[in-house]
Amino acid sequence: MNNLDIYCVTNKRIQFLENSSYKLCSVGKNFSHENYQKSDIKQNIFDKEKYYSELTFHYWYWKNLLNLNDDKWIGFCQKRRYWIKQESAGVEINRDNLKSHMLVEADPSWTDFDAILCKPIKVSGAKKMKIIKRGWRNILQNPSLLFNENKETIKIHFDMHHGYGRLEKAIELVKHDQVNDFKNYVNNNNEYNPHIMVISKNHILNEWFKDLFDWLFACEKTFGFKNLYGYDSERLYAYLAERYLSFWFRKKTKFLEWPWRFIDN
Repeated sequence: MNNLDIYCVTNKRIQFLENSSYKLCSVGKNFSHENYQKSDIKQNIFDKEKYYSELTFHYWYWKNLLNLNDDKWIGFCQKRRYWIKQESAGVEINRDNLKSHMLVEADPSWTDFDAILCKPIKVSGAKKMKIIKRGWRNILQNPSLLFNENKETIKIHFDMHHGYGRLEKAIELVKHDQVNDFKNYVNNNNEYNPHIMVISKNHILNEWFKDLFDWLFACEKTFGFKNLYGYDSERLYAYLAERYLSFWFRKKTKFLEWPWRFIDN
């Protein structure tokens, strides 16, 4: 009996995965396929997909499919970013051999853990010209940012790429007992677990989704939608969720970091 279900969210066909064990899920107004789970039926936020991206399906799963009596591991990934086996971490992988290296069942090493997060990425090390161009307001506050890459924190990176001050404002809207810890996390770390990828059990995912969407819906009242445009800003709520996922699961669970791979479709 398979003890892991992985849902892969996409806005276009992933033909090389259509015969795999992954459950393919469609988002986006311009894509629909009979063999892909839709997220525009039943209880949904499909009208916000432009701003929420793969979270559109995550919300749909939470409201329509999550089963607290199911003890399987449940995982989420997205188009171009896939979970792989631990032993495949050093292997050259492309879409022709991905199926041989895809993570398709829970690993025995997960027994003592609550959640699996994808390996982190670093946000520090940007070229000085990029820091000057995108982060000049941060430099005015702290000129050492130009000379010490350890100062390039999650918060600084978000300010530079997704709107100055937005993350700081958003953090004020999380649960009161999380505000200070979340601030400390983004101000003192220069790596995070990206792509809203997680594997956990439904009872934990239920708590995660409740905290996440309560927060994002509160953020909508501050940021709205009409002023969100362009690659760096339009998907603001997905970018916020990435940072919150990394913080939340680190704070709330005993987690293990796991390899993943970018595969261009």
